[in-house]
Amino acid sequence: MSALTLAAVEVRYGGLVAVAPLSLTVSAGQVLAVTGPSGAGKTSLLWLMAGALVPDRGTVSMDGSPVGDRPQAAARGVVIVPQGNGLAAVLTAYENIVVPLLDGGLTPADAEARAGEALAAVGLEDWSEHLVEELSGGQQQRVAVARALAARASVLLADEPTSDLDGRNREVVLHALRAAADRGAVVVLATHDPEAAESADGELALDSGAATWVRPLP
Repeated sequence: MSALTLAAVEVRYGGLVAVAPLSLTVSAGQVLAVTGPSGAGKTSLLWLMAGALVPDRGTVSMDGSPVGDRPQAAARGVVIVPQGNGLAAVLTAYENIVVPLLDGGLTPADAEARAGEALAAVGLEDWSEHLVEELSGGQQQRVAVARALAARASVLLADEPTSDLDGRNREVVLHALRAAADRGAVVVLATHDPEAAESADGELALDSGAATWVRPLP
């Protein structure tokens, strides 16, 4: 069971503080919501957790060992759903999920099973053969979440995963993220959505990089 720990991390872009000194631990099975206005540092914090940003100070570790750079973190099961979704427009929804799984060494049978399960979890089983460019923004968002679910992440980081969704589909995605936590993942989502934040176990608010606990993790 994994735990993600930030110890006095700080990120600056020149004179701009993106993440002020911050320490926290999110344990397996927990969902943390990171909230705050645009430009508050939410995306920087997620990419820091994902190993894609090097902190100016402090450390990011998983189970006591540094997460490393982005490839090293990915190899340890740290998966991120970016705001732009990161999908290949010329592939189908199904192919966007299966191809990374095959690249990661899964057998075709296992990759196909995981893709089907993940698409069903976000309510897109009937859209699996549609090209990404044929899908709405909300459907693309759900495919990106399904891809992360299929990876069976140890740490699942989602940047605004419900921003393009209506109420029903928002509940579907939040239920899927909770199910990932219940399977033992660390789940962190950056969100402007009060209902998404309320569904999490804890809420951390950022403002100009400075963090305040709205609801501490249990």
